[in-house]
Amino acid sequence: MSFNPHNILVIDFGQLGDVVLSLPALGAIRNRFPTARITVAVGIPAAPIIEMAGCADEVLPVDRVALRDGPKLLSIARIARLMRDVRRAGYDFVIDLHSLSETNLLGFLSGAQMRLFARRPGRSLDFLANFYPPPPVEDHRKHAVDRYLDVIKPLDVGPVSRVPRLKTRPEDDQKIEKMLAKEKAAAGVPLVGLYPGAGHPSRRWPLARFAELAERLERNDGVRILLFTGPEERMMVRELRAAFPRSTIIFDQLSIPELAAALARLAVFVSNNTGPMHIAAAVGTPVVTLLGRPTPDSFTPIGDRHRVVCSATMTDLSVDDAYAAARATLAASRTATLFAG
Repeated sequence: MSFNPHNILVIDFGQLGDVVLSLPALGAIRNRFPTARITVAVGIPAAPIIEMAGCADEVLPVDRVALRDGPKLLSIARIARLMRDVRRAGYDFVIDLHSLSETNLLGFLSGAQMRLFARRPGRSLDFLANFYPPPPVEDHRKHAVDRYLDVIKPLDVGPVSRVPRLKTRPEDDQKIEKMLAKEKAAAGVPLVGLYPGAGHPSRRWPLARFAELAERLERNDGVRILLFTGPEERMMVRELRAAFPRSTIIFDQLSIPELAAALARLAVFVSNNTGPMHIAAAVGTPVVTLLGRPTPDSFTPIGDRHRVVCSATMTDLSVDDAYAAARATLAASRTATLFAG
């Protein structure tokens, strides 16, 4: 392919977990155009993921919620400012990985000569794209990683690893080590992380069952529990301290890079279907995903080290099943550590 853009804008407006799952595609774009300047426009919460991944020369954080749901006049002003900044940047190629009508419009009005957009029936404006050949129409039967890779298939990127990868930063590693030392987390004692939050109540396993799981793991398996909370759970810290074993370490004020550093130190991470679940998998930690549906969906971590526990609803998912999966994953993690040593 003779196409050789010099200034690329990649629009990646998914949620936190979506952005993690887009990393193989972003890495492939970086490898395909090694000398181009690449800017990734991304929602503010996920901007640190792009920075850590090292796949962009510049990150353009966008407050997607304010653009869509803020006061009408203020939203219009913000959209106009974003449009002005994008046009001034002089992009010659726009790739829209997530493709919503508004992001397709942004790509079209950017002034870029070439535009490659994900084709999402009912959501994208395919007539605003002009790259030939176009990518395949989105196939919901595929894993999200593969859907993102499908978008850039026309670029002939070659073989690509499907596993998202993130490398933690030394300064964040050091901060987490100090925090663990302050909590007297003994060296050699496995750390098991739990994440009881989720973006929607239907995806949350009952808090009392997380607490029972923590008690069983601590009592039977000689681990130390790390409990992570997101913004929605920060008002519940007092309740969490009362419900979980007294030795539980609660991390409730971590930045995304610090969260990644903490997750990288775990032997196992047990979580609802969340963005932190995907970050844990990307830094190499085995994950147990709790799903309230009969079959795993296309957003679970890729790889044999991870396990999925599912039931008809989250309230039907038993502590016994979650504990069995966590214990098996812990045993596999200990075996892997033994052989690595």
